Amino acid sequence: MTHARDNFITWLRNAHAMEEQAVTLLTAQARRIESYPDLKDRVLEHLEETRGHVAALTEMLEKFAVTTPTFKDMTAKLAATAQGVGGLLVSDEVIKTMTTAFAFEHTEIATYKVLIAAADELDEPEAVAVFEHILSEEEDMAEWLNDNIDSITRIFLMRDERDLQAKR
Repeated sequence: MTHARDNFITWLRNAHAMEEQAVTLLTAQARRIESYPDLKDRVLEHLEETRGHVAALTEMLEKFAVTTPTFKDMTAKLAATAQGVGGLLVSDEVIKTMTTAFAFEHTEIATYKVLIAAADELDEPEAVAVFEHILSEEEDMAEWLNDNIDSITRIFLMRDERDLQAKR
């Protein structure tokens, strides 16, 4: 099971970097959203959940005596920061935020399904429980985005048509 454990550790490190990136993205999004209070509230709620994900994954990395991959984390944070700055240059920032968040949540969902299968294969029930909890929160966020992307798009179009602050 050495290869399976090595893969598991790699995927765990990647998940940690992904969640660090999510914290950076969500923080930038929350700061910039102005005209969509429901979206801002949900982003802030998920930001707190995501900080909990980072803490849980950090604890798990320590349990498996793995140091967090600072280069990968820094690269992910840099990419997230660049993505946040990119929003300054588009006229439909809130729509880009929604589509990016929707795709990102589904990447996270797939990641945790992989980790659950690997942890189960390695007989790591505590890890399975942690990943299932995180997966549930990611699925909830993806569902919220799915349920609200239509209405936020329509609000954006209405605000834009009336020359109101629409982009964010």
